Amino acid sequence: MAANTISTKTYRDVYRQASLAKLLRKNLVAEAICDVDRRGLKTIQNPYGSQPTATVQAISGNYSINAYQTTDDTLTVSQEVIYAEQVYDFEQTLTRFDMFAARQDEQNYAIAYAIDKYVLNEMVKNAGVTYTTPSGSFATAANLPLIAGQLLGLVAGFAQVYKGLYLVVENTDIAGMIAQQVVSGFSFADSVLRNGLVTSYMGIDIYVVRTGTFQTYSAGSNSFQNQGKRLFGVKKICTYAEPQGIHFEEKGVSGKTGKEIVTYAYIGVKVWFPTASLTIAIVGLNAPSASLSASPSASVSPSTSSSSSPSPSP
Repeated sequence: MAANTISTKTYRDVYRQASLAKLLRKNLVAEAICDVDRRGLKTIQNPYGSQPTATVQAISGNYSINAYQTTDDTLTVSQEVIYAEQVYDFEQTLTRFDMFAARQDEQNYAIAYAIDKYVLNEMVKNAGVTYTTPSGSFATAANLPLIAGQLLGLVAGFAQVYKGLYLVVENTDIAGMIAQQVVSGFSFADSVLRNGLVTSYMGIDIYVVRTGTFQTYSAGSNSFQNQGKRLFGVKKICTYAEPQGIHFEEKGVSGKTGKEIVTYAYIGVKVWFPTASLTIAIVGLNAPSASLSASPSASVSPSTSSSSSPSPSP
């Protein structure tokens, strides 16, 4: 009986799909904090109605009729993230390792980083509330419980909080956070001393991204003014759309040996208007950094400002 055969391209396609799926689902902060939609939709509709207010009155049996209105709220997939390169045949043939797999891994990381950076910056840009940290921000160790407590106060009382809370900071922020964690109680401090930064604090899941993720830069048709900002909010409130996941193509090109490899995805992000106040942009990180002493600091009253977005119903 003849043996079955599988082409080398089939193996490459399986490798691509498996490595991309693993990377995106495990490494992307956007996957953890957003509601992810991979249906093949360019537009996602989410209309909302005006907020009703009930009246308390003495028993009379009388009432007044109220008008209401609905407003369209739409996520449109309008951006793409893409990377392509040529892997020449001699590069794969004459190297001592699998050039294809190595380059595919590099492309995967480049695509994943670009997606994460774009999604996080879009969420900061369209956050419904702005919170200003105390002087010294996260770099001042004693600020951590104060910041966490005040952030919790901004979303407390809403039913959506049961979905979980997140805080996204850059790696340069965690020195002060660790300094505070090691003096926060007994078993908690022991855990930090053994394992480093504890990624859950006061019920908030902490995600650390690399320096430069929150930037003032342009991406696609959007521009961001997010230098020195960070992100806090309720999970699964915002939507990150990636219709049909990551796409890839491998093609021969006239006049060149080897293969041209293209990896791309269509993406869209939406901070939905009715729940925008549950996504909070953190500012004030450009304030002068104080020492990392965990001793109590001077009292500071951080300010918060809210956009015209309605508060979600409790």
